[in-house]
Amino acid sequence: MNKYVLTLILKPDLDEKARKELLSSVVKRFGKLEKEEMWGAKDMVYPIKHQTKGFYAHYTFEAEPSSISSLDKDLKIDEDILRYLLVRVK
Repeated sequence: MNKYVLTLILKPDLDEKARKELLSSVVKRFGKLEKEEMWGAKDMVYPIKHQTKGFYAHYTFEAEPSSISSLDKDLKIDEDILRYLLVRVK
């Protein structure tokens, strides 16, 4: 298993229930969650998809490399995710 770091920026207008459902569906895909940080709503330096604010969430987890490609694909197509960064850590 490899170690990964994932930072998500979600649409700021999501209600708390929808945000929790979205984040829990992402977390279920992790092999072993090591750290979870909710950075909350923050202003962005430049608009992304016509949004000037976003809700930030940060995760450190371990997963099998084979599961990362499907996670990456699902993160790309979810319209409630404005931007994400998924990086393998050594």
